[in-house]
Amino acid sequence: MFPNKKNTNTMHKNLLIIGLSITLTSCASRPTTAVNTKKSTLLVTQTKKITPKKENNLIKIDNIDFYQVNIADLSKNNNTISYGSIVSANPQGYSISKEHFPSVGQNFRERFIIIHYTALDYEKSIKVLTQKNVSAHYLVNDRPDKEIYQLVDENKRSYHAGVSHWRNFDNLNDNSIGIEIVNSGFVLNSSGQRQFFPYPDYQFRKVAALIKDLATRYMIPPTNILGHSDIAPTRKQDPGPMFPWKKLYDDYGLGMWYDTSSVQNYITISNDDIVHQYNSPAFIAKVQKKLKDFGYAINITSTWDKDTKKVIQSFQYHFHPSKTDGVLDAETWAILQSLYDKYK
Repeated sequence: MFPNKKNTNTMHKNLLIIGLSITLTSCASRPTTAVNTKKSTLLVTQTKKITPKKENNLIKIDNIDFYQVNIADLSKNNNTISYGSIVSANPQGYSISKEHFPSVGQNFRERFIIIHYTALDYEKSIKVLTQKNVSAHYLVNDRPDKEIYQLVDENKRSYHAGVSHWRNFDNLNDNSIGIEIVNSGFVLNSSGQRQFFPYPDYQFRKVAALIKDLATRYMIPPTNILGHSDIAPTRKQDPGPMFPWKKLYDDYGLGMWYDTSSVQNYITISNDDIVHQYNSPAFIAKVQKKLKDFGYAINITSTWDKDTKKVIQSFQYHFHPSKTDGVLDAETWAILQSLYDKYK
């Protein structure tokens, strides 16, 4: 049954009045931007900044920014200090703000120090390292003066390491500082053996002071202060067995060296290994694995192959310089085990 026209009009009016009443009641109970513009604007202003502005300790010299205060976690090898000027973008039409600089989530590119010899005289070393496609961050000359030459910005990659590996890192140009030392390297004697040239004490002191500064500023651990032959053992010999690694450790507290007492604890069992197991594939694999775990790039082949001999020789250059023939003896084996225990 449908209502008549008169009843319909009356119902429409009643519904309209009820609808308007509901709408007005709803609007009154829920303020909007139009009704309370001042309050809404205040709310937006209060939530605009997520973090308060902080003092960022920037130093400005000739309109260049420097940052030399650490706010990161040193225990995690994180450091926000900038030892050079801060490099920033310059987008056209926009400005770069350092209001929230720096983030604590950062650390240095520089994780290794790699030591080389040039195998050239002073003049040729300068020419090659500055005009050829090879370089280093620093060059230490062979003169009794107070100069050390910087050739590459520390924050940039120099071409000094080449194909390289240490522990979990490859291509160490990416994260190392290279130091070249003017030294003639070696000559072959009448027996075809390498005869290496020594490093004068005045030159060594320069190298040690430089390494000390770099290791301190970039928090580089002893395990990451290495020779070129450590990170490329099958193709490089520098800085050779005449570089005084033990003196660097004893006098400056830099780099790795073994504890004599620990080596003595291993000597007896090492002698037994050499006498009774030397050619055992299982023993050879054990030695290769120990070298690999310590940091060297080596394949576990279970044979005394050519590359294994070169890796042992590189290890001897660094840690057993009185014996550098690449043949494992009891003392070399004991030193390796002692070093692994100390620096694993």
